[in-house]
Amino acid sequence: MNTIKWLQNFMIPCPLKKLTGFDCPGCGFQRSLIALLKGDVINSFYLYPATLPILVFLALCVTDARYKYDKNLRIKRPLFIFTAAVIAIAYVIKMSKYNPLA
Repeated sequence: MNTIKWLQNFMIPCPLKKLTGFDCPGCGFQRSLIALLKGDVINSFYLYPATLPILVFLALCVTDARYKYDKNLRIKRPLFIFTAAVIAIAYVIKMSKYNPLA
């Protein structure tokens, strides 16, 4: 639990949000990761839907770098595309709430 409190105290502010007032495509990841570390998967998904796909992709990259089992990118490429799509779709949905014309 001390690690989680430490992470909460040292969250990195988003420079894009400070500059423009709008969230970047990565805004929410830190809070989502902390919620996931606390065991709150639903809140983690609500805060940033791409957290689990990003973590799975990173774990796959680390293990592949060590054991070299995905030489033809049969697993990494589709997982990367899926993760990028989740990030893009979640960002479009999030930004649609900031519509200044509404």
